Amino acid sequence: MLRLLAPFLVILGAVVVAMSLEERLPRADVVVSQTRDCFTLDPQRMSYMHDLRMARSLYEGLLRRDNLTTEFIPGVAESWSCSEDGLTWTFRLRPDARWSNGDRVTTEDFVYSWRRAMMPDSAADYSDLFFAIRGGREFFRRRLEATSAHARMEFEDPASRERAARELLEETFRDFDENVGIEAVDDHTLRVELERPLAYFLDLCAFSVFAPVHPATVEAYVGLDPASGMLTQKHGWTRAGELVSNGPYLLARRRIKHDIRLVRNPHYWNPGAVKPDSVEVLCIEDPNTSVLAFEVGTVDWVSDVSVEYLADMMDQYADYVSTHSELYETKLGEGLGIDEVLAGLPAPEAGERRDLHTSKAFGTFFFSFNCRPLLASGEPNPLVDPRVRRALAMAVDKKTIVEKVLRTGEPVAGSLVPPGSIPGYQPPSGLDYDPERARTLLEEAGWVDRDGDSIPENEAGEEFPPVDFLYTTGVPRYRDMGLAMSDMWKNHLGIETNLRSKDTKAYRADLRNGTFMIARGGWYGDYGDPMTFLELSETGNGNNDRGYSDAGYDGLLERARDLTDAVGRMELLHEAEHKVVVQDLPIMPVYHFTTTYLYDPTRLRGLTRHPRLQQEYWRLERVSGE
Repeated sequence: MLRLLAPFLVILGAVVVAMSLEERLPRADVVVSQTRDCFTLDPQRMSYMHDLRMARSLYEGLLRRDNLTTEFIPGVAESWSCSEDGLTWTFRLRPDARWSNGDRVTTEDFVYSWRRAMMPDSAADYSDLFFAIRGGREFFRRRLEATSAHARMEFEDPASRERAARELLEETFRDFDENVGIEAVDDHTLRVELERPLAYFLDLCAFSVFAPVHPATVEAYVGLDPASGMLTQKHGWTRAGELVSNGPYLLARRRIKHDIRLVRNPHYWNPGAVKPDSVEVLCIEDPNTSVLAFEVGTVDWVSDVSVEYLADMMDQYADYVSTHSELYETKLGEGLGIDEVLAGLPAPEAGERRDLHTSKAFGTFFFSFNCRPLLASGEPNPLVDPRVRRALAMAVDKKTIVEKVLRTGEPVAGSLVPPGSIPGYQPPSGLDYDPERARTLLEEAGWVDRDGDSIPENEAGEEFPPVDFLYTTGVPRYRDMGLAMSDMWKNHLGIETNLRSKDTKAYRADLRNGTFMIARGGWYGDYGDPMTFLELSETGNGNNDRGYSDAGYDGLLERARDLTDAVGRMELLHEAEHKVVVQDLPIMPVYHFTTTYLYDPTRLRGLTRHPRLQQEYWRLERVSGE
């Protein structure tokens, strides 16, 4: 393996040199690598999996989910109860919950944090999850309408505009207190009223976006823009030395695109649950370098193995298990976990490995189709027609992509919700690979090869524009899939493709602004209900980057929210998913995620193989190896 990675020794050396120029710290108890830096340490604004993993170490919500049993366990709330009609939840906060500066965690901290998540000012991806709370959706709408009206108004002078903005903000806070179903009954009793009974509300309360922030610290960085009437948020409060957390760890150091250092929070209420005193998360964008860092002992856990030679590494693991298959099966039969089984087998020989671990994940990789009438350039968007989107999807041989391009064992996806992942729900099978039907659909949409040059034209004789295919740099499989799909579209439909890669920040901006035609995407479920996938395509959803909007689809989701019959509700959600993966195709599922980690089970404990993959840094334990 070192021979294979030799070209990346220089890169790793550069990383080590750069680290040596900074303040030197002793090696953390556990060192983790990830390919992307955290976008934000503000829990209300998070949406990416690695951000949320960090949040579960820095912050603690009302409760958590146990990774092994999937049961809800106490967090800041030591107990909770629900009214018989399912509409009112009451949480009792533990008196010993503290912030990292020693302040008590109170119900007002949750009220403040949930309010900021519900305000359009925060531009939070998950604002809509809070709309389950009585009055939340209307509060968001009124605030948005009021600030929009304020921005259009004319004032005599700047002072008058600023005064009006402050009055509007005070009115907004009164509106929240009077009309939104969140009440701090006292310092330790929080009452939440829902719009309707919600089967997965406790799942939301365990989701890091619902964790509290320290109000006084955040407010020191909040301003008010007189022009728009909206609050502005500077993010200096998330810097090391400024961030006040209530989770197992506090932020000791953060160097953007380099590393994050966590150390034990001395005020955390449950210190016995925290295994390592310190955790360091390294941002190593190059996947090869992260593997090399593991091989030489710099890193204990590579949280996402995405190297081009992953299939070869998987073969090495398969060879190891095959060599010891009899003993492996015997130990599994004794009820041991896979990591325990692997740790008890003989050491790997040359060409074998036991440190590669692939698990099914509660997520799906897909490509997003831009559904807006106009492209960012102002030109008409041919993908606005769902027949064109279906044609593009049916011209893609997903089986070939998974087996020949990726070669890492992911199951082909026809649906967004992974089959078998949610009890009582059967997702639709999706569209089949059918190039002939794809050509027919494209012709039905008006795109026909009218002049015999193999390129489809519309009735005005204009050629189908080259597809702008957006993906992120640093992950070769995105490029490889793009190349394979561009060949399929060219061969089957006569459509050209322009592959365009950008770094993650620029990619995300283009996605938000609709500056793409087709873009890579993916989603891991946040809670155990089909809604966690289906809300991605709902009108106005913060994660609906495709600009898809359909009243019929929105109506199906609303009806499912109101339905108390579990079987009937799942049938409605199946119908809704069928609409987005078979009929309208704002999203083309390609494969269901698996996640591959790199860690030595004889040296690192505490990782779970549960499909939710909610790993907790504070559960990890580095032990002496063989």
